[in-house]
Amino acid sequence: MNIVDQIILRASADRPALIADGVTLSFSDLLEQVSRVAAWLDRCPEIRREGVSRVGLACGNGVDYIVLALAILKVGACLVPVAEELTEAERAEVIERTGLCGVILGRGESWKKDGVCSVERFTGACWVPLAGGLLENEEALLALDPAFIRFSSGTTGRSKGVVLSHQKLRERIVAANAALEIGPGDRVLWMLPMAHHFAVSIILYLYHGACTVIGTSHLAEEILEMARATRATVIYGAPFHHSLLASDRGGYTWPDLRLAVSTAAPLPASVAGRFRERFGKPLVQGLGIIEIGLPLLNTGGAGDSPTAVGRPLPAFDVELRDEEGMPVAVGKIGELWIRGPGMFDAYLSPWQTLDEICVDGWFATGDLAEMDAAGRVYLKGRRKSVLNVSGMKVFPEEVEQVIERHPAVRRCRVRGSAHAVLGTLPVADVILHAGKTMIARELIDWCRKSLSIYKVPVRVKFVEELPLTASGKIRRV
Repeated sequence: MNIVDQIILRASADRPALIADGVTLSFSDLLEQVSRVAAWLDRCPEIRREGVSRVGLACGNGVDYIVLALAILKVGACLVPVAEELTEAERAEVIERTGLCGVILGRGESWKKDGVCSVERFTGACWVPLAGGLLENEEALLALDPAFIRFSSGTTGRSKGVVLSHQKLRERIVAANAALEIGPGDRVLWMLPMAHHFAVSIILYLYHGACTVIGTSHLAEEILEMARATRATVIYGAPFHHSLLASDRGGYTWPDLRLAVSTAAPLPASVAGRFRERFGKPLVQGLGIIEIGLPLLNTGGAGDSPTAVGRPLPAFDVELRDEEGMPVAVGKIGELWIRGPGMFDAYLSPWQTLDEICVDGWFATGDLAEMDAAGRVYLKGRRKSVLNVSGMKVFPEEVEQVIERHPAVRRCRVRGSAHAVLGTLPVADVILHAGKTMIARELIDWCRKSLSIYKVPVRVKFVEELPLTASGKIRRV
């Protein structure tokens, strides 16, 4: 089964598939471009006629990314996104660990490229051939019929590389759409980096016949003008985008908006409140997990509990378990375990299949969460990031939320500092808004108003930048 063939079978040729830069591409237009690139790619000698060809894609957001990604999948190759913000060393690691046979470069990419042949001029892309050696588990990988290999953001530790087959990809977009209810009448305003959010979003929209509106600006006024011009019905973005929109002082109320989804980072209650006040619609937070898809979406509780990631979608089972693997009571914190369709097929390196990772079909996410009496799930942090302060658990994310509520603070990271007696003590690295000044004692006193004493940072360091992952999350060390 090939997911692009499934999109082709379901597509209504004349309906709009993409809108970008004022130009509308019908499904017929889009799929014609995909076929042209696929025919070119299929002629490249590095693409194997037997086995699995892993093809990297380094391309910025836009129509080109979608055309090139679909073409890679259409020829039966496995797509390996290579995010544009990766360093040269990080790119080299992706190439080595996946055994890429080549990389397609979108227009504007500036890699050193020897022996490059150009694709048709309509994309301006080019092909960089690579050695493409066989992997240790090549036969097992081939048996999975892989569509994607994606490396996670790596907030803690080294990413293992998530392998997702065409079949599993289809399962997860069908499961997710049971809650999203995306259909041919929808025009989805897209704001996120495609290298990180393509498989279970744009593939989902195309599969279900919706039109994707590709935005290039982060200015609220321009985003809303695009929403007005295209009559967008759905927005899929991060809290950053929604915060900007909520601060807009224009008069457009976005009457066509039916669903606003927030993902990629925790949704602050203040942003959710301002967005609802501005547009009259709640922000619906979802939990996307690279190994699973979209198992939780807060469609039913976004109004009164906006910081929840919601209840499980119909196809998924969710449990919170303690360190012994036993379910925890309502209102208690436990690790989030999930079971359902579309879960990933394997980790690439070291090689582990899903059956070897899961316990009776259940996947341990590593997220710590709490469930209320209504069955809504609230994330509290990552299991590996929890600090042990004299036997008491401290979630860095909880402390960060308190610090970031201070009007002078732009962003922060809370981490552990070793202590000979107490084990660990919380310390904070803080970025202030431009033009703001304060002393550490002020921020410590601010925390004491909202946090138990053992959670309060013992030191505050003001910094210019914080270590981030490729997708903009705080990197935990």
